[in-house]
Amino acid sequence: ATEVIDAIKKCKEMRWLRLEGNTLGVEAAKGIAKALEKHPEFQRALWSDMFTGRLKTEIPDALRFLGNGIILANAKLIELDLSDNAFGPNGMQGLVVFLKSPSCFSLKELRLNNNGLGITGGKMLAASLLECHTKSLAAGTPLALRVFVSGRGRLENEGSMRLAEAFKAIGSLEEVRMPQNGIFHEGITALAEAFAFNPKLKILDLSDNIFTEKGASAMAKVSKLS
Repeated sequence: ATEVIDAIKKCKEMRWLRLEGNTLGVEAAKGIAKALEKHPEFQRALWSDMFTGRLKTEIPDALRFLGNGIILANAKLIELDLSDNAFGPNGMQGLVVFLKSPSCFSLKELRLNNNGLGITGGKMLAASLLECHTKSLAAGTPLALRVFVSGRGRLENEGSMRLAEAFKAIGSLEEVRMPQNGIFHEGITALAEAFAFNPKLKILDLSDNIFTEKGASAMAKVSKLS
């Protein structure tokens, strides 16, 4: 982590940072966050698979520090990728403040694949996105999220239905991938209704969920609209 921190400090302009394949602890995250404070031009946090072997109790604090570093830099994030970090709803607690901050008003791509958010984490994520959208509208810079990925997240009906509310409000989605989430036809129907409010949607992956005839029918109606 020391080498990464030193490199960030020396870098005159840093638009992205890739930390995948690491085992980032709280102190390392704190150091990286402090270095990020000097980079208002920062845009892409490519942070998949960076908590290997870490306790779930460590991850929320690490995420809070990293998010605060970006907020204090007044950076405007375009992409956040935290895929393959199995932090569950506990980890989501470390993200909520950041996701609602002005640094995320500019977010275009949100990738949270294989995080195991569960229903609770999914609800927290949805609430954060809705608040981000509301605040960004009030600020005159409406959230225009294009890509949302959350596969293998155990979102089930309740989590996906809350996310559908957020998708409906946002209205700018072009790509949505939510495979293997245990979503039954009630959740599929809610998502289908939300997708009708996203006319630019071109890529949709809801594989390995339980559509049944009711869910398939609801999604088919939306497909006809597009």
